[in-house]
Amino acid sequence: MTAEVPIYDIVGVGFGPSNLALAIALAEHNAGAGEPVTAHFLERQPKFGWHRGMLIDTATMQVSFLKDLVTMRNPTSGFSFLNYLHSAGRLVDFINHKNLFPLRVEFHDYFEWAAAKVDDVVSYGTEVVSVKPVYDGSEVAYFDVEASDGSSLRARNLVVGTGLRPQLPEGITAGPRIWHNSELLFRVDALRGTSPRRLVVVGAGQSAAEVAALLHDEFPQTEVCAVFARYGYSPADDSSFANRIFDPDAVDQFYRAGEPVKDRLMRYHGATNYSAVDIDLIDELYRRVYREKVLGVQRLRLLNVSRPVEVTDTGTAVSVTIESLTTGECTVLEADAIVYATGYRPADPTPLLGELGPRCSRDEEGRLRVERDYRLTTEPVLRGGIYLQGGTEHTHGITSSLLSNTAVRVGEILQSVVDRRVVAAPAGEYAVSAR
Repeated sequence: MTAEVPIYDIVGVGFGPSNLALAIALAEHNAGAGEPVTAHFLERQPKFGWHRGMLIDTATMQVSFLKDLVTMRNPTSGFSFLNYLHSAGRLVDFINHKNLFPLRVEFHDYFEWAAAKVDDVVSYGTEVVSVKPVYDGSEVAYFDVEASDGSSLRARNLVVGTGLRPQLPEGITAGPRIWHNSELLFRVDALRGTSPRRLVVVGAGQSAAEVAALLHDEFPQTEVCAVFARYGYSPADDSSFANRIFDPDAVDQFYRAGEPVKDRLMRYHGATNYSAVDIDLIDELYRRVYREKVLGVQRLRLLNVSRPVEVTDTGTAVSVTIESLTTGECTVLEADAIVYATGYRPADPTPLLGELGPRCSRDEEGRLRVERDYRLTTEPVLRGGIYLQGGTEHTHGITSSLLSNTAVRVGEILQSVVDRRVVAAPAGEYAVSAR
C-alpha cells in the first residue's frame, strides 16, 4: 500500500528564536513575487518557549532590541520588536525609558507574539527522533524526518536549530537538590514555603550572578554562597569597538581566518559573552556584601578563588566540599541545594542524522565542517543541504548561538536554499512512499 508524503523545501528541527526567525524570513519571502519556498518546523515543546527557567522579572537582555528577529535583515519588517511594542501599546513608554535593553520577560513576550503569527508552519509537541535518507539511485534525493508521534515529513533541506544543552561539570548529576540554572524558576517555586538554611551557586558568569541575586532576594533568611574560581565577577566588555565582533561582517572575517587567528579572536573577545557580568549587577552584589558587613549579618558570601571538589546528595541535604585554589584548604558546606550556572554546550546533530552522520565531513580536530552559508560539508551524493543554527562557533565565531546575528543568518540560509535548488517544486508537490 502506498501513501503520499508531502515534500517541503525546508523542514526545520526545533523552533526556538533561530528557526522562528527563519519562519518569518520565509513568510516575507513568500509574500513577494519570487518562487515560494515551502517549509514546516517541528518543536518538542508544547508551545513556544525560550529559557523559561531564567525569565527573572528584573533581568534585562544583553543585546540591543534592534537585534531582534528581523531588523538587521529587513528594517521595514512588520515582525520587529518596535512593531510588537506598538501593538502592545507601549511604544511611547519604551522610547521614554531611553534604554536599548528590554526586560528579558518582555523580549520573550515579543518572541511569543511573533511565533503566533507563523504558527501555521510549526507543529508543537512533536519531537524529531530520526532523519533517514531517501535515495534516487545512488544519490540522496530527500530527507525523511521521523517524529515521535509516528508522523513523517519529507524535506529537500534540513535546518537544525535544536538550541543548547545545559552543561554540568563532569561527575555531577542533576537531582532534587542539584540543579542547572536553566531550571531556576521552576525549582524556586518548589522551595517557597520551606525555610532553606543555605543555598550554593557555582559559576562566575551573568547567569550565576543573576541566580545569586534572585536567591538572596527570594529567601531573606537564607545564606547564599557564590563559588567561583576567579577573584571576583568580571565585567562584560560591551564597549563599542569590542562589540564589532558581533557585526555581520565579522562573521565573514572570522570564517576566512586561519585557526591560530580564530583562536586568538576568541581569547581576545571572550569577555563580551563568556564568564562576564553586567557591571550594574556586579556593583549591586558588592553593595549587598558591604551592607551586610556593616550590619554584622553576612548572608551573601562570595567564596572566590575556589571550586567545589565533592558534592554529595545525602537525601535530606547536599554536602558541598569547597577547596581554596590558593591554599588547598577545604570547607564542607551543608546546603539545601546547589545551583550550577556552568553554561551550555551545542547539541551534536549527527546522532539525529543516523546513517547520514558519517557522510558529514569533519576537520582534523573532529569538528563538523561547515560552509559559509551554514551548510554542513557533506558527500556529493547528498543533493540537499543540512544547515545548522548553532554549533558553528569554530567556523563562524562567537555569534553562532547568540541573538546578535540571527536575523542576518537566517536570510543567508534562505538565500542559499533558493540559490541551490535546481528545479523549483510546484506548490503541493507530493512524492509516493511505499511505507
